[in-house]
Amino acid sequence: MLKKQHSLALKSDWTASYSWLPRTLWRWSILIGLVLLAAGVFFFPYTDVHAATTPNMNCTLIVPPDPLSAQGLATPYQLTATNPANGPCNEANVNQAAFVQGAIFSPVNARIFVYNPLVIDVGTQPAVRPIVPQLPIGSIVALWFGFNGNVLTLQGTDNSLQQGHCVNGLDGSNFGQFAYCNAPTFFNAANGAIQTGRLLPPPVGTARDGKPCPTVRDFSVVDQDQSDNVLTTYIITANGLIAQNNMANGMALRAMTTVTNASDNRLLAVSLDGALGCTPWMVPNLDDNGIPAPALPLNELQAAVYQAPPVALVPLGDPMTKVNNQPNLQKVNSYRVGVDQPIAYTPAQASTITYCKNILNIAPARLQLDSPFTRLTPSPAATANSLFTFLAQRLSNTLSPNGLNCTGLLNIANPVTLITNGNGVVVNATFAFPSSTGVGTGTGIGTSTGVGNGNGTSTNTGVSNGNGNGIDNGTGIGNGNGMGTSIGNGNGMGISVGLGTGPCPCNDQGNGNNNGMSVGFPPQPPQPPQPSLPPLPTLPPLPAQPFNNLQTNSPQN
Repeated sequence: MLKKQHSLALKSDWTASYSWLPRTLWRWSILIGLVLLAAGVFFFPYTDVHAATTPNMNCTLIVPPDPLSAQGLATPYQLTATNPANGPCNEANVNQAAFVQGAIFSPVNARIFVYNPLVIDVGTQPAVRPIVPQLPIGSIVALWFGFNGNVLTLQGTDNSLQQGHCVNGLDGSNFGQFAYCNAPTFFNAANGAIQTGRLLPPPVGTARDGKPCPTVRDFSVVDQDQSDNVLTTYIITANGLIAQNNMANGMALRAMTTVTNASDNRLLAVSLDGALGCTPWMVPNLDDNGIPAPALPLNELQAAVYQAPPVALVPLGDPMTKVNNQPNLQKVNSYRVGVDQPIAYTPAQASTITYCKNILNIAPARLQLDSPFTRLTPSPAATANSLFTFLAQRLSNTLSPNGLNCTGLLNIANPVTLITNGNGVVVNATFAFPSSTGVGTGTGIGTSTGVGNGNGTSTNTGVSNGNGNGIDNGTGIGNGNGMGTSIGNGNGMGISVGLGTGPCPCNDQGNGNNNGMSVGFPPQPPQPPQPSLPPLPTLPPLPAQPFNNLQTNSPQN
């Protein structure tokens, strides 16, 4: 299934061209983790002869021979229309631009480098001939692709797709905006070096909000199709020719703009990291004289090491992994191995319902917490007036029926309210938690009669307390004191967990307020007879516990 149109509209706005800025200033802005706009780079749309008509959103990228070699990296990829009857495809058209990002792992010294191959229109020449990189001996090269249109198809040259071990999707069902070549081999080598201590991704650090800096697998960052697209940018000259975006070309080609890929990876490494005072992992860029640069594989490797649970992994509901609009576990796994994620052996391990619940439990709170910083950061799209409102709009779209349909799967209203101005631009947003997602927590201690009460405290607004009663059904002689924790859900549905003690086989059971269910633990070993105990005093309710780390095992949608 193709990426939803509303998300395309959001993401395509990111790719508006930048006015020229000296490359040194641009690179330093990346090195210190600032957003490009904060460094004085201004967005404005690039126009060409095709801009006035609806562009052809399905394009083909011709992969050069031997794409994993130094010469293959330096040979431009050629963009053309998949179906010429629908119109041409032009790399200078922001809505049709395709991008390639390469990474090189050196087994000798366990180092990673990046190199961004060039994309040009079929039948044209580059504005500047690409740099031929000097690859370390025994290097393992991999490639990732991004696209600003709908469906990008890879086409081989002299068996180049087989040479590059390229994956475009599953059995003719393309991912859409994403593809890769030789990624599993690259990640296997890099992860082996990480496990032996030879390669160490830098820690993510602490954000301005006091929390760990987010990764591409953080549920506050992901959307309906996580881990897609790349960080590559290209230079467009005044006459529409394309060049690699490096310092030398930036100084030589002064009358130019740049085109960027609407990328989850770019959102994190540039916009969000800049707003939160975080720094992405960067390594030497071989097409830019070794100046450090971020990249998709670096984001994924770092996330694999440092992302705390729950970890966001591509779910069955991801539109890029569906076949004929139906979930497909094989295609999910085909995508996952291209971005260094563990495969799912069962549908439950790629559950969209679980994914939705984790987004709801984490994203609204983190977006609200970070709003003092993201409100001051420019939006990557013209549809919102700040990074905060852009992220809120993106979250709302992800939860909607046009995204992952979390609202339908969980039977809730969308918790994001967007406020727009007269031009339809989102200028503010608020978050609310639907009652059906509320959670109550509480504890109860039973007396010698085996009865205990626990008052649940809601961690979300608009949720009634969950009350649980533990009833000791023990048989035999002894004290059946029960301790339990009641977890209420929404309208009071709850689970009472009891711990039985005494010289008898006890089975603590409990009722949550309105139709609770219970789980009993086996009794502890027999204890010597004890004198009768006086009734225990009533305990005050425990403070509310955070619900952020709760992962459910609901069936996939």
